[in-house]
Amino acid sequence: MTATLSSAIEHYGVAAVFILMLLGSCGIPAASEAVMPLGGLAAASGRSSLPAMIVAGVAGTLVGSAIAYGLARIFGEPLLLGPGRYVGISLSHVRLARRWFDRFGSWAVLLGRDIPVLRTYISFPAGLAPLPFGRFCLLTFAGSVPWCVGLAYLGYAAGTDLHTVSSVLTVVGIVAVLIVAVLLVRWWFSGRTGAKGAALPGPDPGAV
Repeated sequence: MTATLSSAIEHYGVAAVFILMLLGSCGIPAASEAVMPLGGLAAASGRSSLPAMIVAGVAGTLVGSAIAYGLARIFGEPLLLGPGRYVGISLSHVRLARRWFDRFGSWAVLLGRDIPVLRTYISFPAGLAPLPFGRFCLLTFAGSVPWCVGLAYLGYAAGTDLHTVSSVLTVVGIVAVLIVAVLLVRWWFSGRTGAKGAALPGPDPGAV
């Protein structure tokens, strides 16, 4: 996977970073945790500049998140849990994001942008709420900047050493798995039985 993403970014530069981050922000698993470090690596090798890679990552996140928000707001759960399953969206993903949104309100969008897996699906409950679009975009932007800057800088600091970047991605992947495991355990014990077979509850639209 790392080699495939690296090849795409090497050949298409900021365009590849933009598209991959877009896909990873609208519910299509695209290993976005790997994209930004590889973008930083490409910048270090002179294929682009680090600021350009960061801007592409933030812009891709914002556009992809807006698409996911709009789909959820217009079509609702039937689209997410129907055709959405063919691009990797599952009921457990949506429930996990919904519980996060229920707990933290609109600020879940800001916090969720820096948590693996949640960052891919948090736009859906925001659109279902619905959270005002302007606030959603502002929180998405604010949350995605540190994520994109931090990961891109890791790749840039590694220079042209793909092995070092691969090691960083391995650590990021392990951390992501641990975070998701903890969230799933919390979800399991905090109401799975009551939610089984029921429609997802709608959060208070005024939650902040």
